[in-house]
Amino acid sequence: MSKLDVLTPLNSQVIFIDHQPQMAFGVQSIDRQQLKNNTVGLAKAASIFGIPTTITTVETESFSGHSYPELLDVFPDAPLLERSSMNSWDDQKVRDALMGHATAGATKVVVSGLWTEVCNLTFALSCMKDTDLEIYMVADASGGTTKEAHDYAMERMMQVGVVPVTWQQVLLEWQRDWARRDTYDAVMELVREHSGAYGMGVDYAYTMVHKAPHRSKHKGPRHAPVPAAI
Repeated sequence: MSKLDVLTPLNSQVIFIDHQPQMAFGVQSIDRQQLKNNTVGLAKAASIFGIPTTITTVETESFSGHSYPELLDVFPDAPLLERSSMNSWDDQKVRDALMGHATAGATKVVVSGLWTEVCNLTFALSCMKDTDLEIYMVADASGGTTKEAHDYAMERMMQVGVVPVTWQQVLLEWQRDWARRDTYDAVMELVREHSGAYGMGVDYAYTMVHKAPHRSKHKGPRHAPVPAAI
């Protein structure tokens, strides 16, 4: 496998690290609601394409709290791999999950986690030191305690070969060709829900250009303008 090979549903796996309230409280590098939106968007993308996914948490009951409900609802039957170490690679369950997926060909590991400068960084360095797995760090579905902490952690990882990506980039790389109709509708639905201005543009094109019905369930009447007397 080479970093010149694009991400595909067959060569990718995803790990979500510590998307828990106490960890999110400390994030200052990105708006926290945007962080959740991007993380859940990435999760839904992984679900659409059947990407092997690992969810790992730290000290859920004693400190960090439960993972975002919106994230867990995307993978309602997924095991949650609890840890004590800040470094996910220190936990054998996590290693076994990732290496099991890699054995089936998923050697590109897409990472979304909190915090960038601790849990993401140490995992990436340790995993790359011990294996031949490639790490793709989703910068906008991860967060640090300051912008500097996030940015310098990303820079440090890039210096040793971690590939920086964004969640929507990953989504569109997996889709690759709009002629792939088996995932087209689900991707468009995801884009409209999570991709901001891009999603608004898709809604506009569907309804105003292609005359598709509006996706809202709104049934109230639309009243014509009534100019008031001046």
